[in-house]
Amino acid sequence: MSLTETLANKNAESRARIPSEALEIMDRATNSLKDAHILNNAIKVNDTFPNAVLKNINGDNKGIDSLKGEKATIISFYRGGWCPYCNIELQALQTALPEFNELGANLIAITPETPDNSLSTSEKNALSFEVLSDIDNTFAREIGLVFKMPKELQEVYSKFGIDVKKHNQNDDYELPIAATFVIDNNNAVKYVYTNEDYTKRADINEIKSAIKSL
Repeated sequence: MSLTETLANKNAESRARIPSEALEIMDRATNSLKDAHILNNAIKVNDTFPNAVLKNINGDNKGIDSLKGEKATIISFYRGGWCPYCNIELQALQTALPEFNELGANLIAITPETPDNSLSTSEKNALSFEVLSDIDNTFAREIGLVFKMPKELQEVYSKFGIDVKKHNQNDDYELPIAATFVIDNNNAVKYVYTNEDYTKRADINEIKSAIKSL
């Protein structure tokens, strides 16, 4: 089953059990995000992907430029280990990692979670690629991915037991739109997947096709 199919199944299961009032709030937040057109300002194909130095799960500084693959680098932004769709995506990326490496690509994941929380996410999903913490979404904001959760959505997440403040160690309630980029070794963006709907992610086969096209 593809990542796209797995996510769709997860979404169907979730919608069947989440109370209708909460679903309305969640759907309204997603639609409002689409209406805001924030992705108009996000980095695009043929742009230059900037470098950033971020902390990994061990608290060590890692520059994106120092983590490049032989041919390409895949950079995946995810919301946090509390997000089931993010965990499904991370597991799929981990499964595909040997194929990515064979194609000459390295993989980096970036999240607003603190290194301690990123470590928990990495261990839970048995990840062997670098997971970097973008504290306060500083880097995600630079490339146009950041949005603020509406107050009513914050309350829904709190009722679900999701403590975004604890994971990010701030009270901004800001998250990155889940996004995937493939860049070449000149930092040129060759593939972009962004979607305001957090239940959807870049398909693994699309990522592989983007690497092969370089």
